[in-house]
Amino acid sequence: MANKMKIRAWIENDKTTVKAIIFHPMETGLRKDKKSGKPIPAHYITEVSCEHNGKSILNCMWGPSVSKNPFFSFRFAGAKPGDKLKISWVDNKGLSGSTEAQIS
Repeated sequence: MANKMKIRAWIENDKTTVKAIIFHPMETGLRKDKKSGKPIPAHYITEVSCEHNGKSILNCMWGPSVSKNPFFSFRFAGAKPGDKLKISWVDNKGLSGSTEAQIS
């Protein structure tokens, strides 16, 4: 699985809007393979965190009910253009990923 994520962040009316998508299979463990009939093992993101200039601003606990390639968006105050934003995730198999972006 590729560690791929896209982030956009911009300031509008003193609030920063963040939109991100994480490319991840998000398997619940309840589906079966059509050819073999065997269950597809659970593989989903359990934690997502976001940092603004190294300070934690958001922590999410996710589970198997979140859709494949989850998209999420949030807003926060106190950022300036050029500040760094980092989003990280960890899944139930111990895999992880992170991406940084600059706020425009």
